[in-house]
Amino acid sequence: MENGKLKEYWKNNLKYLIALLSIWFFVSYVLGIFLADPLNSIQIGGFKLGFWFAQQGSIYVFVALIFTYVSLMNKLDKEYDVHED
Repeated sequence: MENGKLKEYWKNNLKYLIALLSIWFFVSYVLGIFLADPLNSIQIGGFKLGFWFAQQGSIYVFVALIFTYVSLMNKLDKEYDVHED
């Protein structure tokens, strides 16, 4: 791959990483820690929502983000004709 295409590929890769890690940070820290008390006034399945985000919601979101990253990278690899050897 030529140098210009390689830089563009990694720029897009980093853009995806920053976006997905920002979502994970928001769910894990903001919803699970900083906004836990206001969210605890909402209950889902008998559990307070702040507690749910802190204990399980952030894990579910993280796993979903992994699959999202794989999908995005597969599309990016096809777009830039990158192959794993």
